[in-house]
Amino acid sequence: MTRPTPMQRTEPEPVASWMPASAWRERRGHAQPSAAPAHSPSAPPRPHEAAREPAPSPWPAVSAAAVFLPAGLPRDGKVAFWNPEQGPVPQGPPGAEVTELTMVRRHGGGARSRKVAALLVPVAEALPMLVRARRHPAAHPAAACWGAAALHALHLVARGGLLPGLTSTHHDAWRAGPLDADDIAQLRAIAAAMPYEAYAVPVPGRGALRLPEPEALVRSFLDAVADTLPRTPAAAHAAGAPFAAAAGQHLPAARAWAAEAAAGMDAGVRVSLRLDLSGYELFDTASEEEGEARRAGSAIVQVHSLADPTLVVDAARLWSDDEGERGAGASTASVQSRVDAFGPRARIDALLALRRAARVWPPLGLLLERSVPDVLPLTETELYELLGEASARLAAAGVAVHWPRELARTLSATAVVRPAPGSATDGTSFFDAEELLAFNWQLALGGEPLSNAEMDVLAESHRPIVRLRDQWVVADPELVRKARKRDLGLLDPVDALSVALTGTAEVDGETVEAVPAGALAVLRDRLLEGPATAEQPPGLDATLRDYQLRGLAWLELMTSMGLGGCLADDMGLGKTITVIALHLRRARTEPTLVVCPASLLGNWQREIARFAPGVPVRRFHGSSRSLQGGEGGFVLTTYGTMRGSAPQLAAHAWNMVVADEAQHVKNPFSATAKALRTIPAPARIALTGTPVENNLSELWALLDWTTPGLLGPLKAFRARHARLVENGEDEDAAVRLSRLVRPFLLRRKKSDPGIVPELPPKTETDHPVPLTREQAALYEAVVREVMAAVEASEGIARRAQIMKLLTGLKQICNHPAQYLKEEAPRLPSRSGKLALLDELVDTILSEDGSVLVFTQYVAMARLLSSHLTARGVPSQLLHGGTPVAERDRLVDAFQSGEVPVFILSLKAAGTGLNLTRAGHVIHYDRWWNPAVEEQATDRAYRIGQTQPVQVHRLIAEGTVEDRIADMLEQKRRLADAVLGSGESALTELTDRELADLISLRRAP
Repeated sequence: MTRPTPMQRTEPEPVASWMPASAWRERRGHAQPSAAPAHSPSAPPRPHEAAREPAPSPWPAVSAAAVFLPAGLPRDGKVAFWNPEQGPVPQGPPGAEVTELTMVRRHGGGARSRKVAALLVPVAEALPMLVRARRHPAAHPAAACWGAAALHALHLVARGGLLPGLTSTHHDAWRAGPLDADDIAQLRAIAAAMPYEAYAVPVPGRGALRLPEPEALVRSFLDAVADTLPRTPAAAHAAGAPFAAAAGQHLPAARAWAAEAAAGMDAGVRVSLRLDLSGYELFDTASEEEGEARRAGSAIVQVHSLADPTLVVDAARLWSDDEGERGAGASTASVQSRVDAFGPRARIDALLALRRAARVWPPLGLLLERSVPDVLPLTETELYELLGEASARLAAAGVAVHWPRELARTLSATAVVRPAPGSATDGTSFFDAEELLAFNWQLALGGEPLSNAEMDVLAESHRPIVRLRDQWVVADPELVRKARKRDLGLLDPVDALSVALTGTAEVDGETVEAVPAGALAVLRDRLLEGPATAEQPPGLDATLRDYQLRGLAWLELMTSMGLGGCLADDMGLGKTITVIALHLRRARTEPTLVVCPASLLGNWQREIARFAPGVPVRRFHGSSRSLQGGEGGFVLTTYGTMRGSAPQLAAHAWNMVVADEAQHVKNPFSATAKALRTIPAPARIALTGTPVENNLSELWALLDWTTPGLLGPLKAFRARHARLVENGEDEDAAVRLSRLVRPFLLRRKKSDPGIVPELPPKTETDHPVPLTREQAALYEAVVREVMAAVEASEGIARRAQIMKLLTGLKQICNHPAQYLKEEAPRLPSRSGKLALLDELVDTILSEDGSVLVFTQYVAMARLLSSHLTARGVPSQLLHGGTPVAERDRLVDAFQSGEVPVFILSLKAAGTGLNLTRAGHVIHYDRWWNPAVEEQATDRAYRIGQTQPVQVHRLIAEGTVEDRIADMLEQKRRLADAVLGSGESALTELTDRELADLISLRRAP
């Protein structure tokens, strides 16, 4: 016979053959309390540790079979070792008893009993012998199977699987439990693999020979192990201690407690309720008396076996003693067999389960007062409870509620937004609609919307179940309430589109699913699906790149629906030519108005003449400006001119209004932003490389101009979105905001996969430079002086002192002459930055290269220009005071290669210029916002650049610039330039934080 497979476990192989119980316990730390604390039943020993001890002698009789002999007290059970070949009795431990047992063996087609000599070993002494047999290659299969049972029992006890109980004679006894599904499966596998020698002792009693069921015998063995191991000498030091002393303790008064405690953890059954609504008359209320509780059906108690999930019977069957009530013939035998399979404790366990269920739902207590707890009549109130919280509480208590299959529970409600009839999605701004949109609940049955008449039936129902579409439907009280109050009010267009895009809405303080319907759904789908492929427009004298064609298609989609958009491409990716292509694509008779900084008027005029020859373009700028004459084409104006001439521009009809470098109107309260909002147009386009420079209110300002009302009032936007994103209070806030604005803002970066191949590589390098002795002395003196003033001031005065301090320190890092405002300064050998600049410029010029040098200070720019001129380095300077005509001349001179070094002030020249002649960009000092620096870099690193670009950032080592560089690096990691509060945030630092920021740190 092969060894049984279900017992292939991974426990360490025991080596002990046998040992006295005292030695067994000593090795587990029980015999000597001074060496180890006593174990309690709640924290059982770890018997498998004995397997690690060396064996005093080898296994004495590998051919011996084993069989378990239960006893009245589980701990009194014995394991009998016997020789099936009628050989000598196996050698056993001291104190083992040799006796004669009746064994049953197979004989032909039947069985025959015989007397054999056997060695009876107490359970505690037998455990190491069985464990050894489990792994011994020559062990008898019967002993190996009981070894597997021993290992399973030890694992149960080791993990605390002990339950208190009483025997049939009311004596204390531990049981193994609770058993989970894996435990039961293991028990059954062991029993199924047992050879007949493992259970060959007949069941005591008269009549025919009957062998015990292997599964019941293994279960008894598990209980014997559980009842033996906790009863250690240390635990039983007090004579007569229940559940601790080896001697049986008679506890008849504890029967109810022990039964309920054990059933609570290891009940053999569970109960469920099957609802019967066959007697439920929905509309027959005429015969009801005032105040009489209406019957709504009944709950039938079902009993389920935990050991066999397929074993289910009604409680009435389990309690019936009259087999006639169970049917006749084969069905009678079948039902009887199923009832018997529950075992003798099934009724007690079922009653205990009902008692526990009644604690969470009191109506079940009525069943406990009956002799047969089979059926509970239900009132409508109780049915409502089962439809709601009562069902959840019962489920938590392990009692399932089964509803009739024909009862539909698929009634659902969704918030729906519907635009007014006749609303258009093309040609007219959606947000200019005067009519509000309907917002109401739409109920559906099985996903199919209910008609208004059906929702009226539901609303008028006062019972938990209604008849709809020829079927019974559970009428959840919450859904009935929504049917009665289905109108949720009206939404303005901006809120309606927000609901459509996010798919959620807030109703009575709760976030619910919401969907658009009708024209609003069409609009939502078109926005989310994105544009179709655009073609090159006729009249454009250029070939658009793929990403530019996608940008054109997106702008055409947005403007065709009466919506605006923000094209937020990185600088140099061709926003100007994309807008020119859009103008040609729309082909309207009205002109397109372009509002831009004065420095970009010439660039726009040249680009239009280059890419759309023949399209009229005129400037609305200067003293002789006029809008008279000419149709179509472009009208170019500056922000300053627009601000002063807003009424005149507002009276003119426009094809589109384009705001270039739209960050100029990032402050919605500025006069420029207010004036721009007064100019009506069927389409508004914002162009910017930095949709956000300092905070998300700037994003609101741009999108509220392109698509008025999209993000709601600024105050509400700050509360709902901006504050949560900027402060990091809600990790999902940025995702929600992105979902809302994504259709209205097209953001492309030079690092995007579709754009990178269009540009040469860019290398960025930070150059830390040391301060000279003069710079370090000035730096520390200013820190001491101004910090004292900062600490002595508060409010606006304190913030002003901090700004003074930061500005002074940055100027010292640039050059002492800038901070000291020297009129005829000596420049060489006084600044570490200036020395490095000379080295970089000399290297670049030796390679016939060109370089842009940016500084945020005009005064420093002039010092650099003087210094380079004194060194004989050809250079030119551009700043905010440079006239427009002179700016154009300087740009042309640099692009043509006449002047290799171009010094520029950051704010005046950081946008709008095309300076692709430069292969190097030097940031002499750091701006507080990386987006501004990147814009400046983009004067050289843009479409049209054919050479690699190297970016050099000069940083004064150990100073405030060093710490600011770390802050800027963190900001660069934020997606789409969603930044913090910029320079102003530094004014809110505490004195300690400020001191840490500005203190001079010398290199070690």
